[in-house]
Amino acid sequence: MNNSIALVTGANTGIGKEIARQLVAAGLTVYAAARDAERGERAVAELGRGTRPLMLDVTDADSIAAAASQVPDLDILVNNAGISLDGKTPDKETAESFRWVYETNVFGVVAVTNAFLPALRRSEHPRIVNISSGTGSLTLAAEREAGGFAAYRSSKAALNALTIFYAHTLGAHGFKVNALAPGLRRTGLNAVAAASGGDPAEAAAGAVYLALLPDDGPNGQFLSWDGTQVPW
Repeated sequence: MNNSIALVTGANTGIGKEIARQLVAAGLTVYAAARDAERGERAVAELGRGTRPLMLDVTDADSIAAAASQVPDLDILVNNAGISLDGKTPDKETAESFRWVYETNVFGVVAVTNAFLPALRRSEHPRIVNISSGTGSLTLAAEREAGGFAAYRSSKAALNALTIFYAHTLGAHGFKVNALAPGLRRTGLNAVAAASGGDPAEAAAGAVYLALLPDDGPNGQFLSWDGTQVPW
């Protein structure tokens, strides 16, 4: 996969920034996408050679189209951009809050993936990595009987379903489409994440593994950052 081209959404901070850093270190050219141009430029300046800034708001159709027009060739798409609210259970949440979270975590992934599919189809080894969450596992949720962070967690369950659908649809064309459970990491996602001690770089390594899968690698799987399988 040397000399390949990758695009990482939400690459100006947190896990996305570490994914971009590690892909560049592996010899790839990386479009570091960010919805704020200034923050994106700062991230690229830090990440250094091999990184290109790309303004991309995954909730804005015009922004997505403009970004896609600037990337004629692409081998790897990492759908990392995501948002979360507080830890409310569904009975305490509003429909508008669900819409706000889904706009980025679900609808944004569909819009971005479809916009960049023409470029990915030109690749000999197309890869799509969706940054999900272990909290989106319905199996684990049923076992834990926990309903907090309902908007975020249900959006990740929907993202997991999309991962399967895209994998089945694109697998015959050489695509590898997988979801990653990065674990709780020290990021700005929400207050719980910000207070955690988890290293974003450790999670990023799991994403890079999926981004650089060989042609006989898994497709349509939900894997943890350490390579173990997560139940849907």
